[in-house]
Amino acid sequence: MARQRKASSQAHQSKTGDSSNVRNGNSSSSSTQAAARQINGQAKKRVLLSRWRIIFGCCCLSIACYFGYVGYLETRVNTPFDDHKMVLRSGLNDPERYWGSYRPGTYFGMKTRDPHSLVMGLMWYSPSRLGPGGDGIRHWCELNDRMDQYGWIQHDGRTFGVQEIYDGPLKLETSFVKFPGGQFGGDWTARVSVSSETAHREEEVSIIWYTALDEKTGGWISPILSDTVSGIRGETPGLGDFSLTLYNTNGTVLDESYVSTVAQSLQYLREAITSNLRISHNHEQQRKFISLAGEVLRTNTGSVVEPNFIAHQVTVKLPFTLDIVYHSVGSPDQNPSENGPPIGEAFGDVLNAKRREFSEKFENTFHLQEKGYSIKEIRFAEAALSNMLGGIGYFYGASRVQSVHTKEPVPYWKAPLYTAVPSRSFFPRGFLWDEGFHGLLISTWDIDISIDIIAHWFSLMNVEGWIPREQILGVEALAKVPEEFVTQRNTDANPPTILLLLNRILTKSGENLKAKGRLATLDRLFPRLQAWFTWFNTTQRGDSPGTYRWRGRVENSVRELNPKTLTSGLDDYPRASHPNDKERHVDLRCWIAFAAKVLGDLARLLGRDDSKYLETYYYLSDNALLNENHLSPYTETYSDWGLHTDSVVLKRPPLKPVSPQTKPQRPPQTQEMVRVTLKAPELRYVDSTFGYVSLFPLLLEILTADSPYLGKLLKDMRDPNGIWSDYGLRSLSKTSPLYMKKNTEHDPPYWRGQIWMNINYLALKALHHYGSQPGAHSELARSIYTELRHNVVSNVIRQYQRSGYLYEQYSDKTGEGSGCYPFTGWSALTVLIMAEQY
Repeated sequence: MARQRKASSQAHQSKTGDSSNVRNGNSSSSSTQAAARQINGQAKKRVLLSRWRIIFGCCCLSIACYFGYVGYLETRVNTPFDDHKMVLRSGLNDPERYWGSYRPGTYFGMKTRDPHSLVMGLMWYSPSRLGPGGDGIRHWCELNDRMDQYGWIQHDGRTFGVQEIYDGPLKLETSFVKFPGGQFGGDWTARVSVSSETAHREEEVSIIWYTALDEKTGGWISPILSDTVSGIRGETPGLGDFSLTLYNTNGTVLDESYVSTVAQSLQYLREAITSNLRISHNHEQQRKFISLAGEVLRTNTGSVVEPNFIAHQVTVKLPFTLDIVYHSVGSPDQNPSENGPPIGEAFGDVLNAKRREFSEKFENTFHLQEKGYSIKEIRFAEAALSNMLGGIGYFYGASRVQSVHTKEPVPYWKAPLYTAVPSRSFFPRGFLWDEGFHGLLISTWDIDISIDIIAHWFSLMNVEGWIPREQILGVEALAKVPEEFVTQRNTDANPPTILLLLNRILTKSGENLKAKGRLATLDRLFPRLQAWFTWFNTTQRGDSPGTYRWRGRVENSVRELNPKTLTSGLDDYPRASHPNDKERHVDLRCWIAFAAKVLGDLARLLGRDDSKYLETYYYLSDNALLNENHLSPYTETYSDWGLHTDSVVLKRPPLKPVSPQTKPQRPPQTQEMVRVTLKAPELRYVDSTFGYVSLFPLLLEILTADSPYLGKLLKDMRDPNGIWSDYGLRSLSKTSPLYMKKNTEHDPPYWRGQIWMNINYLALKALHHYGSQPGAHSELARSIYTELRHNVVSNVIRQYQRSGYLYEQYSDKTGEGSGCYPFTGWSALTVLIMAEQY
């Protein structure tokens, strides 16, 4: 029994031990599982947290990338094109053209091709006719001055110029001759001669010659005063040490005075003169004069400042001649030469020699005497060319630009621009589409000036391949532009007329391109031309292949009879009445086709691949495809396509009714007329309008010589009820619905009937081309060419001899000049028409 109890006890202990072991094992397993679960939970949390961190990081990165990309897009509009520098020789690197009459907005002004040049210039007035606020002081070219005539009669664009100004009874002749040498662009002498057309009484005139520093010019100026001479002395980084001396070489000085002061800005120089005029008493002559105030350098706080504006005034009895001599000393430790620039008779001899050289070169270039033109007609042509060359300016500043990615306008980068201007009085600044026409004449006279102008324009290209179409650089240019036209938008194009100029250079210059680094300039230009071409094809393309549309039209305009297309250059020329993205513009298609041809020709000359451009040209110049997109089957004329109706009028909104119980305090104000659509527009050809746009397949020589529609176009061109007149081709047919119609109540017609010389030049060029091609239409083309050329040339010369001016446009009814004047931009192409150089 004892053994049984013992065995039982041992068995019990064994079971108990086993049970304890099982419990311990289960406890250990549970702890392990719990630990594992905890670890797994923590791992899942870490993974989840890691995922959220990745997601958050990706979101942050995406947001940063988005804003970075938006910022990148915002900066593209004012980021320069990143390629070879276009302008290699400027400023003192081109000493012959360092000084010049590069201030076309003034009647006579001199400056250098330096971004921060000092400026010099002329003002004058008749004391007996001086009005309040300085009214009567002549300085900037202004239409309101109502000058009888002014303009350069000879100017070679480089070394000299002669200008005549008729201001009431006064005749002024301004001239200058440059004398190269030294390290700062050499010396020059300018002359101002004044006489009176009034013989029955003595005329007195006050002549002012001034010098002004730009706010960033640097350096200093100081007046020179003595009993015998007056002038200034100064020093700037761009000129070194220099002097300017005034000499009375003919006539009597009645009173002499000066002012040395601080002008607020270059745009307020006349105001600086006006505010410093005083009445002085001359004891010797026992009479009073209007004089300048002397030194005005003390501020309101009593401190004395350095002058940035010095003007000398001489009140003279006519006739009178003033010689202004600029002498470059160079560095301050350099001794001035004993013999400075000539004055008096010596200057007259040099000037006359320059004038003879100019006339000889003019005849050798244009052969007008050989063609039988009279002396008067040749003098007109010399003046037209000279005003183009004398209208070349040098500007520096930054445009104001905007893109769809910028909320507000932003400044372009600061840059110089060497360019001709359309009109010294109204448009004294650079215009992209005008410049191509300007260059046609300038390059005929001086190809290097023309290529330099092209280089400056293409230096203003941004990274997108866009060039702002209007350049308003510097305070003087900005002061002449209404605020609404200042901002340039990077969706807006302008006709690529510079390619007209390049085409002329390529076809006419030949071997001359290999001289003076001209071909190297064109080689540097080519990538920018490629970018420009790509920009056009990207931003101006239409809604179907091979079609194009000018941007910039206002789709919901309420006051315009037909919303303007400023970007086309033809402003108010009628297009589809309701702008939308379905429009197709035939003139733009022709411009792109022409551009492709010129780029192909240039690529071939430079040894580059021309295939892409030739393929584009062949595609866009395919007459069948052109007809499919732009030939109206009803009128068989080339037309735009778009959402259009002719039933659009301007009407004045009715006055709001007034309650009988309410007595108005003032008469109701008349509301401005608004546009009213009388019939719903539809997608159609704009074929009720015939005018310049309809001619573009002919103007740019896209039509083949054997096209049946060429003959139709020639006959339509010659129709007196259409665009033909005795004075040139009118811009819009007399039968067109909007012929000579105002576009708004206050906006007179502009390209709706008037005659424009740039399009007439293109028409004559095209007629000359088609007249030389074998085919059924060559004889008609030659006949129209001969008649049109006679009408254009005879009318422009007749109007010049009548008024003394070339005009922006001409009346299709009387031939009289209209618009702004003098307009010696593309109206000066009359010279090439006379010479038959196309």
